[in-house]
Amino acid sequence: MTIRPIWFATVLTFSLSLQATPTAITQVNGYHITPMQGLERFDTLVFNEGKVLATGDADLLLRYPQANVVNAKGKTLLPGLTDAHGHLLGLGENLLQVDLRGIGSARDSVAKVSQYFAQNAKLDWVIGRGWNQVLWPDKQFPTAAMLDEFIPDTPVWLERIDGHAAWVNSKALALAGINKDTLDPPGGQIIRDNLGQPTGVLIDNAMSLVAERLPKANHNKMQSALTAATAHLLSLGITSMHDAGIDKATYNFYKAQAQHGKLAIRIYAMLSASDTELATMLKQGRYHDAQDKLWVQSVKAYADGALGSRGAAMLAPYSDDKHNNGLLLTPEDRLPELFDLVLNAGFQLNVHAIGDRGNRLVLDNLASAYTRVGGRNLRNRIEHAQVVSLEDIPRFKTLNIIASMQPVHATSDMNMAEDRIGKERLQGAYAWQTFLKQGTVLAAGSDFPVELANPFHGLHAAVTRQDHQGRPPQGWHAEEALSIEQALRAFTLDGAFAAHQEDILGNLQPGKWADFILIDRDIFQAPATELWQTKVLQTWVAGEMRYKSAP
Repeated sequence: MTIRPIWFATVLTFSLSLQATPTAITQVNGYHITPMQGLERFDTLVFNEGKVLATGDADLLLRYPQANVVNAKGKTLLPGLTDAHGHLLGLGENLLQVDLRGIGSARDSVAKVSQYFAQNAKLDWVIGRGWNQVLWPDKQFPTAAMLDEFIPDTPVWLERIDGHAAWVNSKALALAGINKDTLDPPGGQIIRDNLGQPTGVLIDNAMSLVAERLPKANHNKMQSALTAATAHLLSLGITSMHDAGIDKATYNFYKAQAQHGKLAIRIYAMLSASDTELATMLKQGRYHDAQDKLWVQSVKAYADGALGSRGAAMLAPYSDDKHNNGLLLTPEDRLPELFDLVLNAGFQLNVHAIGDRGNRLVLDNLASAYTRVGGRNLRNRIEHAQVVSLEDIPRFKTLNIIASMQPVHATSDMNMAEDRIGKERLQGAYAWQTFLKQGTVLAAGSDFPVELANPFHGLHAAVTRQDHQGRPPQGWHAEEALSIEQALRAFTLDGAFAAHQEDILGNLQPGKWADFILIDRDIFQAPATELWQTKVLQTWVAGEMRYKSAP
């Protein structure tokens, strides 16, 4: 289906286009989840000046006789979806760069990069993302030499799909001064050959050796990335996203966009703990604009790396790399100071932790910080919570920590996770249902552009724990699968709760923003195996249609 974004024109005229009289969308197959009643159905939604007035049956039209009536002809209506962990400008940049996602070999990846360079030969750098050696026949990391054959004189920077490794050519290595004598930085690794020479792959903190040479972002590039990403997310039914780690430049850019009414989706932005100006940003205090388009009251920190690149910090060595326990991206002795700084400022702390050691360190340090500076009520989060020791899972509940997890990670990782950590440690991995049963709040996202941003892929993965071909037939560790109601809640009401926004977002109760979508099927009646095929027909933000699919 061809789609066409319409949000750009409407966002510029938002303040002028709010209707003085209510709008009623009727004959909808409406669903939303409320805290008291759970899943509720309705066939009419009434809103005015961007806020919901009521949901109910067709009798609502009698209560609002002056309303402008829109007949939805039985289409399914849901609250706008929240992606609780993504990277907005990273998505936009990815949409504008060479995309290596899903390519089945290093050689084919090089061919695509070479083709991209041929079409953009005036670039100072060739930049891309998405390669994944796990999908390749030999499952081996690529090399600079593969790129040098086709692009010897222009530096190349290609991030792995998870953003925790970079593949570069020899020109990029030379510009960064990386050679046999270069030491691995703390929390990073330069992959080397048998002679100790850099091969062209940099893991985690070693990436910064080259990344600091990349072209700096400017307003025009950021605007282009925001435009591309916003249009894409609206076409997928995402009306709100949590931006997992922004630097000072992005912070200033977002605030300017919000103050001029130029944000078309809602952004819950987490300040990057690695930014040298974190303390300055914290001193400016929490922020949100009058239209609730931008919220800044949280910080994103890193404990460890990623599983695919063996950078996730593990309590015991990797099953397929007996001398490797992963990496800590933030030195362990710096965690107490960082946690105290953030919590003492009254900011929510959201920490990336994938390995069981990474998760334990976060749990230990939050418990200690609570005794020193408090902050238990800030709804602190562990981002990913991917592999957790069984004895640590109950601590999420006792420490009042939200599990911010991405269902698509399980179906993406199932082809390599057991190789990495073995069967025993998988018992506490991607354990969504276990978290829910103990009362832990589960906020769902995608981690775009690491994964595709489509939330219906996430709903499908959450419910089936299968890939799009239905593999494995019974689902991968299906005991941890969610019901469709649980999954929808994680992408709506609990996503809002994880951002302290449950009073204004997450469902369509009166007084909340009229953010909603119309889709092409009833996800509660359609086969679970087909959820990923769901198409968005319309996306509305604050009572204004910002996207409509082509007929």
